[in-house]
Amino acid sequence: MSRLTDLIAKAKAKDSVLGAELDREFKILSSRLPFGLNFERHSPEAVELPLRPIRKGDKVRVLPERGTTRKGDQRLWQVKTIHKAKKTADLELLGTAEVETQTVALDDLVVVAEFRDTIYPGLVSTGRVSHGGDKPFHSVINGENYHVLKALTYTHRGKVDAIYIDPPYNSGAKDWKYNNDYVEKDDSYRHSKWLAMMERRLLVARELLNPASSVLIVTIDEKEYLRLGLLLEQLFPEATFQMTSTVIAPQGSQRPGRFSRIEEYIFCGFFGESIAVPTGDAMIATTDDSENEDGGAAREEKVTWDSLMRRGTDATRASREDMFYPITIDKKTRKVVEVGYPPGTGNPISFEEDPDSNLMVKWPIRTDGSEGRWQLGRDTFENVLKNGMARVGRSYAITYLKGGARSQIEKGEIVETGKDDYGYPIYQVMTSSVAWPRTVWNKRSHNASVYGSTLLRAFIPGRKFPFPKSLYAVEDTLRFFVANKPDAVILDFFSGSGTTAHAVMRLNKEDGGRRQCISVTNNEVASDEQKMLREQGLRPGDVEWEKWGICEHITKPRIAAAITGKTPDGEPIEGDYLTRRTVEKETPRRFIHLGFVEPAMFDTATKKKQLVALIDGLPQSLVRGSCHFIVSEDHTASVLFDPEAADEWLQSLDGQEHITDFYIVTPGKRGFDQLKEQVIGLLGPMIVREEEKLPISEGFEENAEFFTLTYETPVSVNYNLAFNRIAPLLWLRAGAQGSRIDKLPADGWAVADAYGVLNNVDAATPFIKTLNKAAGIRIAYIVTDDDRRFQAIAKRLPDGIEPVRLYESYLTNFSFTNGE
Repeated sequence: MSRLTDLIAKAKAKDSVLGAELDREFKILSSRLPFGLNFERHSPEAVELPLRPIRKGDKVRVLPERGTTRKGDQRLWQVKTIHKAKKTADLELLGTAEVETQTVALDDLVVVAEFRDTIYPGLVSTGRVSHGGDKPFHSVINGENYHVLKALTYTHRGKVDAIYIDPPYNSGAKDWKYNNDYVEKDDSYRHSKWLAMMERRLLVARELLNPASSVLIVTIDEKEYLRLGLLLEQLFPEATFQMTSTVIAPQGSQRPGRFSRIEEYIFCGFFGESIAVPTGDAMIATTDDSENEDGGAAREEKVTWDSLMRRGTDATRASREDMFYPITIDKKTRKVVEVGYPPGTGNPISFEEDPDSNLMVKWPIRTDGSEGRWQLGRDTFENVLKNGMARVGRSYAITYLKGGARSQIEKGEIVETGKDDYGYPIYQVMTSSVAWPRTVWNKRSHNASVYGSTLLRAFIPGRKFPFPKSLYAVEDTLRFFVANKPDAVILDFFSGSGTTAHAVMRLNKEDGGRRQCISVTNNEVASDEQKMLREQGLRPGDVEWEKWGICEHITKPRIAAAITGKTPDGEPIEGDYLTRRTVEKETPRRFIHLGFVEPAMFDTATKKKQLVALIDGLPQSLVRGSCHFIVSEDHTASVLFDPEAADEWLQSLDGQEHITDFYIVTPGKRGFDQLKEQVIGLLGPMIVREEEKLPISEGFEENAEFFTLTYETPVSVNYNLAFNRIAPLLWLRAGAQGSRIDKLPADGWAVADAYGVLNNVDAATPFIKTLNKAAGIRIAYIVTDDDRRFQAIAKRLPDGIEPVRLYESYLTNFSFTNGE
């Protein structure tokens, strides 16, 4: 290296310009890591803008003739003159020593933006869906993602909590373009083109992430995961990266002569204090963790509710007079409205109730009609009830959580997961064995075929999108990082079908959050459809062409359908979402009246075994000697052979809440009904857990707005002609919430729900007075070139409102050079 330095110094002495150029190139080469990832940057990257009007000075390409599928002229030309009457433009070829010119119809030209060009971005709204009241809007932006990222550096610099991207996998199957050409498998620069494309966008994305606590999530498969890992390590040395493997195609993707691939990879970059918050889901089924039906690792144990009625020993009123008191229940709401006091030793009680009243009074009366007692004293029961640890069942039986369970709730080992139909809490045990996720994920709900492609077809029938992510895979990944951030901002700048936004809406539904997602996609038409459309004489920019693009045909209708619960044709979407949650529901126990035989017939063990043989799951071995009934802790069925032994049978059933089926041999229906009621009173309601249903057709209480990125001219920006195009950017920076100021205020100022604009500093006083009265204002945009006046007005703003300066030309605020 020292030898090269000496030679460069000699070159500078002889030719300063040449020496400086050599020195610059040497520094670039020497800055590369000796064992790092080296690749060609392939600058300049260029993108065609078919919707952008042709203007003097533009760089353009000449399109092929309509009706042909061949590639057009890929050379770059500059527009020197536009002839509006003839609708033609005079062009001059760029990058050549000799001047070459031609005149071409405007309709046959497309504007090209190179990586190093200066752009003036704006946004035009193309529709919105409002179903979420005052919640922030999700944004879908149709545009070249690098340019959109540059625009977002104005609106969201350092504000994004999570970036989730699923970039093109560079498979060679025409899944992405570089400089208007699909990158084929046999392209020798295929990998370096992909890396150059990714590097440019990731460097801008870095400016958007919250440095204090945020995460970058990138999914990839085996074709680029090694290079991607190195690229991420080099670009973000301040972050900590971890890679997980996730099964997305259990059926396997065949590789002739090789292993069948079933997984892809997820890189998670942790910035600042960001952590993966345990959700209780291990993300994989092991020998210790069985997998439930929705594909999630089992993470719950049954929380046992015990009957408030005392059973067994010391269960009489006489044994504890202080635990003999009335409890008044509203029969409609199943709520306890009053807890009475013990009547005192020996004092009689009244069972008279008003038949027209909704109230009923429960006393601890035993199944044989004698006076019993409750498990808890009056004051203790009131406290347990107040803390949501007692409830009234469907048959008005009162149950509660014992001290051990109450202690587990205080420690967080048992958590509340929702409410039942009557507002009583639903609890579940968080088991420690699955508290932390593993680095290998295997969940049925991550199957991209079932919960990606098939699910997408339900929302937008008849519309195809290649390889959409499983909705639940994206949701589960994001949950680790935004579960404790209900107002998180999530960005996806390779949004494709809109799965990330859909997943964010589901997370909001789960916990009532107000998270918002910014989805960035282009309106690229799939290669197969392109050929068909070109043969029909269509080209990019034509209305009939653009309607088949990803954003218009897939992303926008999918997100709208998720919110409304209806397909683009207005039909309710069938099916239910997986919810990850279970709910407790009461279900009646099953009672079978065996009244067609006399109890005396079962006078031998053999005859009893013959009856038991007819009952599923109940072994004949339980019939022992001259038993009068069967009650087993290991089986869910019980048999009463002899009604004369009913009292003994009921005592044996005490505490056997697991028994669901009761076979009662008794000749009369009245006797059967009495025994049935006694069993119900003894065991209380039967509680079962089942997956909570969430019909897709219900949609979500969310808002979304759709935008297209525009490219403004310096003239229109300078002379305030583009305010309506930058208005959405101001609104996005203020949180994308509530109303928007779309025109320059005629009075010199205006205030929306979340921000205000002062475009005439002489009107500062009424503007500030209005801000003082308004609630929820985050930003005050002050339009002035005078720094002293800006500072003076900023000092007068109410506390908590951020002053943001807009120059009168807006030029400084809204121009971005692609190579910066």
